[in-house]
Amino acid sequence: MVNNNNQNMHGKICMVTGANSGIGKAIALGLAKLSATLVIVCRDPGKGEPARAEIVSESGNSAVELMIADLSSLASVSKLAGEFKSRFPKLDVLVNNAATVKFTRTLTPDGFETMFATNHLAPFLLTNLLLDSLEASGEARVLNVTAPSTVRLDFDDLQSERRFSSLTTFGASKMGNLLFTFELARRLAGRGVVVNAIHPGLVKSNLMREAPAPMRWFTNLMSTKPARSADMIVRVATAPEFAGESGHFYRDGKEIKTDAFALDPENQRQLWQISAELTKLNVQT
Repeated sequence: MVNNNNQNMHGKICMVTGANSGIGKAIALGLAKLSATLVIVCRDPGKGEPARAEIVSESGNSAVELMIADLSSLASVSKLAGEFKSRFPKLDVLVNNAATVKFTRTLTPDGFETMFATNHLAPFLLTNLLLDSLEASGEARVLNVTAPSTVRLDFDDLQSERRFSSLTTFGASKMGNLLFTFELARRLAGRGVVVNAIHPGLVKSNLMREAPAPMRWFTNLMSTKPARSADMIVRVATAPEFAGESGHFYRDGKEIKTDAFALDPENQRQLWQISAELTKLNVQT
């Protein structure tokens, strides 16, 4: 059920990545129910199109479009941003939700460790490439779906080449989300775009599909259905009481504590600089 504090989003344009299942699909459905024009981003059209059709059917909102992108590929992220800008005049809400967990070290076509590329570099690049569209809104909101990571980044080994541990590397990518959120919020202060991180809690999803069976069983046991967490995320994305609020980390609509490493401006700037170099992004924000 959509929270009554959410405003009608007719005329607003929203994008949700990783929206074919789990929390991403639930967020997309919540936004569609508020009459937003919605773009869902999925990697696999065979899964994305049924998700789009289900969101249209359940919301009664036909203004739901599917865009295909492999967020582990920088070229695909750039193509996605270009396609969006060619079709829409602005972007009011961007929810960077897509994420992956790998239990062996794998590389993307660009040669980056997969979790670092998908979970951090993709939202970093996509958000920056869509800044013009976000600023055109005049009151845009960016939400980075993440977790309260305490992993301290090794800036000399961001690709986990020297040491790979699945959960540590995943945690590092989530710390990257926090550092990116706070740095971008600072850079965009006063420009009509607010940026916040949000923790959905443990939610039933396909994120741990590559995990050993006992871990999948335990995670599923401890997780909740996506609907409740999604409702709170939609609230932060749309409700008037969150207008103008930027640089926060929320769970259940309330600000939560962040590890000191994520709050260090030097760490934020350092990751930003490295990420800009790796994505070949020249942005003056």
